[in-house]
Amino acid sequence: MRTEHKRPNLIVILGPTASGKTRLAARLAAWIGAELISADSRQVYRGMDIGTGKDLAEYIVDGVPVPCHLIDVAEPGHLFSVFEFQQRFYECFREIRSRGRMPIVVGGTGLYIESILREYRMLPVPENAALREELQALSMEELAARLLHLNPALHNTTDLTGRERLVRAIEIAEHASRHASRDAIERPDIVPLVIGVRWDRTVLRERITKRLKERLDQGMIEEVRRLRDSGVSWERLDEMGLEYRYVSRYLRGEMSRDEMFKTLNIRIHQFAKRQDTWFRGMERRGITIRWIEGADEAALREMVLKKVS
Repeated sequence: MRTEHKRPNLIVILGPTASGKTRLAARLAAWIGAELISADSRQVYRGMDIGTGKDLAEYIVDGVPVPCHLIDVAEPGHLFSVFEFQQRFYECFREIRSRGRMPIVVGGTGLYIESILREYRMLPVPENAALREELQALSMEELAARLLHLNPALHNTTDLTGRERLVRAIEIAEHASRHASRDAIERPDIVPLVIGVRWDRTVLRERITKRLKERLDQGMIEEVRRLRDSGVSWERLDEMGLEYRYVSRYLRGEMSRDEMFKTLNIRIHQFAKRQDTWFRGMERRGITIRWIEGADEAALREMVLKKVS
């Protein structure tokens, strides 16, 4: 991490799902004339709105749209990687700073956020046809074992949930093992102010359940059906996160609507716990996170005024 006596040139607002971080970030951006950069591994995809919780209405504050980047930048069939996020983030960061404005990163994908704050050294990796042909003969379990052998400290366990993503992860790990000394990306000098949003666990559980019901009422099932009808495979939908995985199973007749809701609700609660675990790990790895309790906009503004002005 950079030294803290420097004035921050980046604000990061993170928190678990349903914590209200997007609304807080958008209102802060409107207040200080900033621009948002989304750090969400699924909101990059077009047509995946309700299930990913884009909540686009929250980017309009007092009738004025807040500029937001890295939303709707890829098709659902594209495997958007941490490397691609990092590249696109640096482009956005430079553009926003060149306009004299403050970038605010907002999201709950800890891997994406940490790739910026800890300056992961990542490489552009071309497809390896020979390796892919070799991997075709392996089962999912054998592929997973190979990836974990290459990368025992695997950052992103979602790489293990689908064959295409798993093969790509092995391809990247194999490439990295042969080019470990190269430095692929020119990184800007970033001095971050990292702010976390947290709630009492009981309250957060209530917020998660309430939001899930709202998303279903808003047409989340119909969204998944449209994606399937447009040609997105069941396997790809299964990789796209909990909402798409369990709604897909409901649409395939593998569970009832009530079973789908109950299972999905439990899984999202578990996911929020994993997000908290990741954020605590970030602190152990040297990233200072300043926490605010719930939707405390006044505390957020005071913190930003103290550190940025």
